[in-house]
Amino acid sequence: MEMESILGFLENKTILVTGATGYLAKIFVEKIIRVQPKVKKLYLLLRASDANSALERLNKEVIRKELFKVLREKYGESLSSFVSEKVTAVAGDISYEDLGVKDSYLRNEMWREIDVVVNFAATTNFDDRYDISLGINTLGALHALNFAKKCLKIKMLVHVSTAYVCGEDTGLILEKPFCMGKAKKGTSKIDIEEEKKLIQQKLNELLSENASDKAITEVMKDFGIERYQGVKLINLKARVYGWPNTYVFTKAMGEMLLMHLKEDLSLLIIRPTMVTSTYKEPFPGWIEGVRTIDSVIAGYAKGKVTCFVSNPQSNLDVIPADMVVNGIIVAMAARRKQSSETIYHLGSSLRNPVKLSNIHDFSFRYFSANPWINKDGMPVKIPKGTVFCSMASFHMYMAICFQLPLKALQVANTMVFQKYQGTYATLDRKIKLVMRLIELYKPYVFFEGIFDDMNSEKLRAAAKEKVPEEADGFNFDPTGIDWEDYMMGVHIPGLVKYVMK
Repeated sequence: MEMESILGFLENKTILVTGATGYLAKIFVEKIIRVQPKVKKLYLLLRASDANSALERLNKEVIRKELFKVLREKYGESLSSFVSEKVTAVAGDISYEDLGVKDSYLRNEMWREIDVVVNFAATTNFDDRYDISLGINTLGALHALNFAKKCLKIKMLVHVSTAYVCGEDTGLILEKPFCMGKAKKGTSKIDIEEEKKLIQQKLNELLSENASDKAITEVMKDFGIERYQGVKLINLKARVYGWPNTYVFTKAMGEMLLMHLKEDLSLLIIRPTMVTSTYKEPFPGWIEGVRTIDSVIAGYAKGKVTCFVSNPQSNLDVIPADMVVNGIIVAMAARRKQSSETIYHLGSSLRNPVKLSNIHDFSFRYFSANPWINKDGMPVKIPKGTVFCSMASFHMYMAICFQLPLKALQVANTMVFQKYQGTYATLDRKIKLVMRLIELYKPYVFFEGIFDDMNSEKLRAAAKEKVPEEADGFNFDPTGIDWEDYMMGVHIPGLVKYVMK
C-alpha cells in the first residue's frame, strides 16, 4: 500500500464535516486544526435554521468544549480568530437534498472548494423513530454522496458507519460491503423506496387520526422494530431482514446506497466498534454522552443496576475515540493513492480482546475504591452484582421478583377500588422499560462475532513503514492498550468527570 505524508495530505485541503456536533466529529475537527494548522478550510454542517444559529451551535457545542483546551492553551486569545479563519459553520440538515443548505452563494462556494466530504451524521439511538433513522442514517448518506458528486475538486467521500451493521453475525466478520437490497436473513429483498412509501403512509395515517406527537413517536419507534425484525404487524406476514435494531438496520441500508450509487467517486466506509473515551489525544479520558457500555457502568456506580445479563466470556469490542479518528485520517491519506480497500473495521476484538467479565470487574474495583456520592452526599456502596448468563435465567428472575408481585398488586388494587393505581402504573412502566432495554442490548451482551481488521492492519503497517515519523501521532493500534490501566485510570474517571457529574 502506497502512502505519503499524512500531514502533507491535510495541508491546504478543504473538508466538509457533517454531523459536526457529534462526539467523533468534534474530536476529528480538533485533531485536524491542532496538528495541521495549514488546512485550508473546514465546513461544519450543523442542523440550524440560519447562519447565526449555526454559528451559535458551533461555538456552544463544539469550540467551547473542554476538548479544545489544548488549542486554547496553544493559541490563547487568538484562538477565536484562528477558528474564524479555518472553520465555517454551515446551516443545514443532512436529511434533505443538498444537505439542506439554503444559502445558494455558500452552497456554490462549497461545491467549488471542497476536496473531501466526511459524513459523521447519524442518529445512534437503537429504537429511534423509523422515519428519523431512515432520514438521517440511510437517506442522509445518499444526500452526502450526491453533494460530494457536485464538488468540482472532490477527492473522496468518507462515510462513518458502525461495525455492527453485521447484525448478529458470528465468527470472523470480514470487511466486506453489502449487496444492494440483500437482507441478512431470508430471501426478502429490501426496497428502500418502498420503505420510504410505507413510512409516509404510516405518518399520513397517524396525522389523519389527529394523533399526538407522543403517540406518533411511539408508533414510529415500533414501526421500525417491525421492519428490521421482520414482523409486519399489519398483516402478520414475516419479512425477515435480520438486524437487531433500527440504528444498525438503517446504517446498513445507507452503506448499500453508497456502494450501489458511488459510480467513480472514491469511497471509504469506516466501521468503528463501540467507541469509548479518548486514549491519549488531545488528553486522556474525554468523553461526551452516555455511550453503549457506559450506561451500564454509570447505572452500576449509582446503585441502580444490581444485576447483569451477559455471557461473561463474550468479547466486548471497544476502541478509544481518538484511535478511531486517527484511523479515519490515515485511511484518507492512503486513499490519495487510490488503494483498493474501501471498508475498514476499527476495533479491538481480533488483536486485543477484553471480556465483559473484565469490564464488570474493573467497574466493581473502581467504584469500591472511589464510590459515587449521591444527591444526599452519601457514598453509594455497590454489590458485586448478579450475572445472568442467559435470557431464560433473567426472565425467570424478573418473573419471580417483579412481575408476580406486580400481578398481586394489580389484583389488590382492583379489590380496593384502584387505591394503588399510581404505584402499580409506576412499577409497571419501570418493568416494561427494563425489559425493552434488555431486548435492545441483548444482541451485544451475547455477541459472538470477532471483527476482522485486515484492511486496517495494512494501513497501520503502511504508516509505520512509509511515514514512521508521523505514525505515532496517528496511532490506532489496539494492541498497545492495557485494558485495566485504560478502563480504571482513564475511561471510568473520564466517565465520572464528564458524563456522570
